[in-house]
Amino acid sequence: MKKRQLGHTDLKVSEICLGTMTWGSQNTQDEAFQQMDFALDQDVTFWDTAELYPVPPSAKTVFSTEIMIGNYFKARQNRDKVVLATKVKGGGVPHIRGGSPLTPEDIDIALEGSLKRLNTDYIDLYQLHWPNRGTYHFGRWNVNFESDPEKLRDEHLNILRCLDKHMKAGKIRHIGVSDDTCWGTMTYCELSRQHNLPKIVSVQNEYSLLKRSFELDFHEVAKMEGTGLLAWSPLVCGAISGKYLDGQMPKGSRKDYSGSRTFRDTDRAENAIRAYIEIAERHNIDVCQMSIAFLLTRPFMTSVIIGATKMD
Repeated sequence: MKKRQLGHTDLKVSEICLGTMTWGSQNTQDEAFQQMDFALDQDVTFWDTAELYPVPPSAKTVFSTEIMIGNYFKARQNRDKVVLATKVKGGGVPHIRGGSPLTPEDIDIALEGSLKRLNTDYIDLYQLHWPNRGTYHFGRWNVNFESDPEKLRDEHLNILRCLDKHMKAGKIRHIGVSDDTCWGTMTYCELSRQHNLPKIVSVQNEYSLLKRSFELDFHEVAKMEGTGLLAWSPLVCGAISGKYLDGQMPKGSRKDYSGSRTFRDTDRAENAIRAYIEIAERHNIDVCQMSIAFLLTRPFMTSVIIGATKMD
């Protein structure tokens, strides 16, 4: 397993990252343990989770994924073998701290909760799951962007100061953003320089053969600022395999479990998937492996996050 540098840090992470967001809903703890054992056997030492997981979020399952990972560390006594990333949620999730927006006080509470559930005294990469303001992620395109930039800068600065406090206490090693924009990421980077505060080292955003907007302005941000991409949904929730074409709904699949259409269910998306499958077949390779391999060639890529519900 190849390793890549995390931003401008001295920390190296496996170029494949183990995603965990099905553990506690679609996967049992025993199945999660199997996946973690197998990942380490393949030298996949970079793991990503979140206090929100599993998804879709619910009051019944919230925090379950972190608890399972913590139970694994306790059972295996191997926390030092893993570069562990987790996230503090943004606003709007009612069963986590009442759905409050992200504040320094929210981070204080969230971090202590994650450390306890994960059976660890430090997080390698602590990420802001999404910003308080609206962004174009999760299929949203018509966004009413905040009109008070100074208010937002103050919010960013207060969050950075809070994260700095926890880094100095040894509870966090590095920080990153998730589902953010160029403006949000650059605002954090500029404030960290101006106030001698910790720097954002990664951006975890959606990126795949069907979702390639990161290649535009974010590419330059990643290269100039050292905020490499951690790509989530590299297989478009499995759709790139073709298993959902023509209205198919395989039992036990992500789409079957969620029971809903997504912003990826369009004729244009299906046409692109068919074209990618044709390219893969022409060269006698698996379309999913081709997709991940393509992502790994991108100059802004730090790690590709993959997840599975079944061992095979």
